[in-house]
Amino acid sequence: MSSKFFQIFRKQTLNSTHLQRSVTFDLIVPKQQSEEPLPTLFVNDGQDWDRLAPHLICEEHYKKGGKPFIWIGIHTNERRLREYGTAHISDYKGRGDLAHDYTKFIIEELKPSLSHTLPLSTKPQSNFICGFSLGGLSAFDIAWEHPDIFSKAGVFSGSLWWRTKSYEAGYEQDLDRIIHNKVKNGPYKPGLQFWCECGTNDETEDRNNNGIIDSIDDTLELIEELKKIGYSEQDICYVEVEGGEHNFNTWQAVFPQFLEWVLETR
Repeated sequence: MSSKFFQIFRKQTLNSTHLQRSVTFDLIVPKQQSEEPLPTLFVNDGQDWDRLAPHLICEEHYKKGGKPFIWIGIHTNERRLREYGTAHISDYKGRGDLAHDYTKFIIEELKPSLSHTLPLSTKPQSNFICGFSLGGLSAFDIAWEHPDIFSKAGVFSGSLWWRTKSYEAGYEQDLDRIIHNKVKNGPYKPGLQFWCECGTNDETEDRNNNGIIDSIDDTLELIEELKKIGYSEQDICYVEVEGGEHNFNTWQAVFPQFLEWVLETR
C-alpha cells in the first residue's frame, strides 16, 4: 500500500545480544519531515501485520488529521511464551523467563538503534507501548517497570490471569496473580496512564462463578489495584466491547480509539 501520509518499512532486523536472536520489526514513519522528536508507539506481536492491518489503521488516523507518530511493530517467534510475561517473575509453568531480556532488548538495543535514523523522543511522555493478549500483559509490565521510558500502556484482552500457582496447587485469586501483586506491592509511579480493553465474548471461563468472565474480572480488579495506590479515573481508560472477541477483528476495530487516546496531549 502507498500512502501520501507515511512510509512503510517491513521486516527490518536487528541482532539482539539480550535475546540471542535476530529480531524482526516493521516501521510506519510519517513522510512529512519533522525537526522535533516524534511520539513513538511500540507494538508487541508485530508479526500479525496481516491480521491487525496497521497500515489501514494509520491511513484512517491521518485522514482524520491525527498527530504524526512512529509505529514500531516488534515480531515475536516460537519463544513468545518465554519472552512475553512479567519481568523477574515467571508463571507457574516457568513461562516468561525471558521477559526481562525482552524488555532490555527494547530499551537498550531497539530504541537506541532506531534513534540513529529516526526522530524518536527521549521523553517518556512521548513513548508508548501496547499489545494483545499475552503481549498486552507484556506491554503493561514493561511500562510499569520503566516509567522513565514509557508513559502509556495499551492492553487489549490482556492475559492478566498470569499466575504463580496452578488451580491444582491451590491457586488463590488474591494472592497468585502476578501483575496484580506487582501493582499492589509497588509504589504509585507518577506519569503512567493505562488503556485496557476487554470483549464480553473474550472467553467463557468464570472461575469464581460471579457471572463475569475472567478476562473482565482480571482487568477490572487490576484497575482497582491501580486506583488503590493513587491512580485516578483520568489515568485509566477502560473499554468494554459488547460482543467483542479474543481476536484481531475486535482489536483492529477498537484500535483507532486507542490511538486517539494514546496520542492526545496530556
